[in-house]
Amino acid sequence: MKLSKTTTVACANEARSTRRNAIASVASGRRQAMLGAAASTVVLLQSSRRQALADGVPRGFKPVKDTADGYAFLYPVGWQEVSVKGEDVVYKDVIEPLESVSVNIIPTEQSSVRDLGTKEQVAEAMVQKVLTPPGQKSKVLDVNEKQDGNGKTYYTFEYASQGPTYIRRALTTVAISNGKFYTLTTGANDRRW
Repeated sequence: MKLSKTTTVACANEARSTRRNAIASVASGRRQAMLGAAASTVVLLQSSRRQALADGVPRGFKPVKDTADGYAFLYPVGWQEVSVKGEDVVYKDVIEPLESVSVNIIPTEQSSVRDLGTKEQVAEAMVQKVLTPPGQKSKVLDVNEKQDGNGKTYYTFEYASQGPTYIRRALTTVAISNGKFYTLTTGANDRRW
């Protein structure tokens, strides 16, 4: 595994967030909609990708597009932006605080997530060392790899972590572009997943 100490430490500062889907009312429908939205969420803004979110934001969502940092994603209407140290941006549900979406960006010398290891290695390292608080049991449930039209590789993984009074399910997408390691995390309490 080639995750550097700097990558692990910088991401660990606050890369612990979750998000829910505000559109679907049935748990399985919510999960499918959330997985679909999250799988297409991180869009590294390169010339051919700048309109990716503008061309069809699903009803019940709002777009976030940060051209300076080079990303875009969707979040449910009604969520509020909150400030979390170490995160570039975080939106949370005001009623269900475990439901949120966050983006973390750290500098890297790598040019692709493949430089960090296989999708399984990266998922396991991120879940065990970065995305889950110390002392919580966690398990990677699913791992996928996707390439966009420009050849950019994304790793997306679903995982569960057990806190003292809840089980959290989350979906994280990681990618590297222009010397930046992007981590987008979204999820919810297991009972709402």
